[in-house]
Amino acid sequence: MAVNYSWYKLDNAATMIPSSMQGSDTRVFRIACELNEKVDGALLQQALDKTLEEFPHFNVVLRRGFFWYYLDNTSERAMVTEDRLPACAHLYLPGRKNLLYRVTYFERRINLEMFHVLADGTGGFIFLKKILKNYLCTKHGIETVTDDDESSAEEKNTDAFRKFYSKERSAKQLTGMIFNRAYQIHQVKDGDMQNHLLEATISSSEFLSLSHKYGTTAGILTVALYIEAVMRSMSERDKRKYPIVISVPVNLRQYFPSETTRNFFGVINISFHTSEYDGSLESIIAPVKESFERQLSKENIRNTMNSYMALEQNIGIKMIPLFIKDPGIRFFYNLTKKGVTATMSNMGKIKLAPELEPYVEQFSGFMSTGNMQITVASFKDKMVLGAVSAYTEHSVLINLFRRLSELGLSVVLATNDYDRAS
Repeated sequence: MAVNYSWYKLDNAATMIPSSMQGSDTRVFRIACELNEKVDGALLQQALDKTLEEFPHFNVVLRRGFFWYYLDNTSERAMVTEDRLPACAHLYLPGRKNLLYRVTYFERRINLEMFHVLADGTGGFIFLKKILKNYLCTKHGIETVTDDDESSAEEKNTDAFRKFYSKERSAKQLTGMIFNRAYQIHQVKDGDMQNHLLEATISSSEFLSLSHKYGTTAGILTVALYIEAVMRSMSERDKRKYPIVISVPVNLRQYFPSETTRNFFGVINISFHTSEYDGSLESIIAPVKESFERQLSKENIRNTMNSYMALEQNIGIKMIPLFIKDPGIRFFYNLTKKGVTATMSNMGKIKLAPELEPYVEQFSGFMSTGNMQITVASFKDKMVLGAVSAYTEHSVLINLFRRLSELGLSVVLATNDYDRAS
């Protein structure tokens, strides 16, 4: 049964997003699904309409309050369109009552794009998976589907940060983020700050075998290879001066029992000093693995989440009017960006109901950021590394893809029709 919401607060991870978006950093992510047949736009519209009955909290617009932004229910209907905009184009424009997501298609591909205040990648994927189910069932007359999503509309709209917050730590844990400095990637950007998309597809099974060869996991190996690719683009001076810091989002649903489709993630930062590199990939993997194990303990994850919430719950911050808070948040965000080189987000092994899998070829993910982010999505035997940014040259990504080739993997590249992969 549909649930009606008049308005609700942003979750903790979303509070900084409207204030911090700038230029090509639209804070929009895309999850794309490629079918083995052309998409029927009319049927996709029907599937979206049906899906929204279970996700009424996504049909909202963003409004400015006196102290914070908030989400307000709208009767506006989301319309499926052909994909003609640059990837991850703006969804939120101040002063306009726009829906904060869009569903588009082109040839065999279905795209879901969302402004990050609505959901994280996991929540967005739950939404897209339900759209796919409704679309494919109608298209192919599938009557029975094994569905692992049994959560109610109320559970989907739970603010999990507030639900699991405990006052065990103060915001002091976050102050170090302001003073850290990391190597910053310098590449040519689009003069109009339009986003450019690049994706690489490799074999999931071959990459998993490669990670076993190095005695590690696929997730750790991707970060280690990313660090190596960045290092190959650095000057000797920068190597001596700055560490490489890869930010890795962590799905908090792995640590706390939650069915929310709103934001519920934390971040760990993997720091690597080039002085630790001895020319071998193993010399990168070892400290990366140690950093993952240390930061992903349940105690550290809980402390970090509590620190995020403590900052929001601070009475002094709460009482600052939004017109003052906005530039303050933007200033803080720009300081913390200097402590991160790039981001690696892993959607993990994607699974669909067995009845739906034969119709789907692959998934891919993209997130617009101020620096560079790679999103990894694995489905069946296709592992896709997707990146979208205002960069018009891709030296770091090309370093990564060449390294994968050197390690014996076949790499298939795809990009915007107006973009160059070099």
